[in-house]
Amino acid sequence: MADLTTRFAGIQSPNPFWLASGPPANCGDQVMRAFDAGWGGAVWKTIGEPIVNVSSRYSSIDWSGQRMMGLNNIELITDRPIETNFREISEVKKRYPRHAVIASLMVESKRETWHDIVRRAEDSGADGLELNFGCPHGMSERGMGSAVGQVPEYTTLITGWVKEVARTPVLIKLTPNISDIRTIARAARLGDADGLSAINTINSITGIDLDSFMPRPDVAGLSSHGGYCGPAVKPIALHLVQQISSDPEVRLPVSGIGGIATWRDAAEFLLLGCTSLQVCTAVMHYGFRIVEDMIEGLSNWMDEKGFRGLEDFRGLSLPRVVDWGALDLNYKIVARIDPALCIGCDLCYIACWDGAHQCIHIEGVPTPERLLEQSRDRIARTPLVPRVDTSTTPALRIPRVDEQECVGCNLCWLVCPVEGCITMERIDTGRPAETWHERITRGTR
Repeated sequence: MADLTTRFAGIQSPNPFWLASGPPANCGDQVMRAFDAGWGGAVWKTIGEPIVNVSSRYSSIDWSGQRMMGLNNIELITDRPIETNFREISEVKKRYPRHAVIASLMVESKRETWHDIVRRAEDSGADGLELNFGCPHGMSERGMGSAVGQVPEYTTLITGWVKEVARTPVLIKLTPNISDIRTIARAARLGDADGLSAINTINSITGIDLDSFMPRPDVAGLSSHGGYCGPAVKPIALHLVQQISSDPEVRLPVSGIGGIATWRDAAEFLLLGCTSLQVCTAVMHYGFRIVEDMIEGLSNWMDEKGFRGLEDFRGLSLPRVVDWGALDLNYKIVARIDPALCIGCDLCYIACWDGAHQCIHIEGVPTPERLLEQSRDRIARTPLVPRVDTSTTPALRIPRVDEQECVGCNLCWLVCPVEGCITMERIDTGRPAETWHERITRGTR
């Protein structure tokens, strides 16, 4: 059996699956029920001076039958007293000493204020501290959250204040709402941070009601930008995690956040260098028990691959992400279509002609340009009652790829609804590998 035991910045937990700081980790009862379900750790909903939240708070994007493909929220930090949160952290740690409990903190940018809340958090028994420098709404307008995490000097300064008194590991939660996330990661290291959490939510407006003209969510006829999360942000999160993990100036462990909902998602974040994983939206959607499938799926996959522990494959994919200029310009693949599997839907043909490189053809069928000309001719001949001639349309039309013209863009493969019908296969060009950097060095294009 694979061993999922995790050690992140000196904090140990039974597995890498942690609740992210948010509604599922709002109180002790929730966190204890999560641990009973199998979660290895929890980052408490951000603690600071209690605020008053608004109603409503959430909106979402649904996509192709999936609810909450992307979730937007304008909820802020805890609205519960600081002492209540710390008392419940203490109770949780007494009952679950082997599980990781991280206190997420956010207070005004004053040295003594940070010193005070850090001491109180550690006195409660928290295993570590996560400084919320990423919240993109509400708190940033008050000079906290991403207002700190977007300025390297502030990040270094406040991290340094915390490290002056902290006895437990200090993690910095990074905002994606910045041109280069590595600058803040480097600033956190300069402040002597022990680890990073990435990413926080992305600034967003999810939509507008076209009858009332009201953006969502609706708060008494007004709305505001919120934080976007859920499966829709996973590709962005993976990119930013890779940027941090690959930066030689950072060299800090990363807790991955952003659209993790399955064991496959988890494995991808681990392959890009993450040491622990934080989940929020998927729990809000499906409940705490999703961790059972995550644990079982990741364990089975590791057994199949021969990985005994997480360190056996953590970061394994990082060397495969390179600068575009380091890619082989002479590597060539082409699309090939299996006639036995083709259902004649024409999606590949349409996509190739209208959205790609016009290299897929259907025998006996004119090109889209010629079809348009024929249509115009028919309308010109019979302008009042145009008729459509279907007598020459075959029952099933199998597309053909012109491999000389195919650029291997993958679009046909992506739109094809039949698994295995289209494959992308390598063609030997007879030319050695060559990168753009090499061409530039030789003075050629």
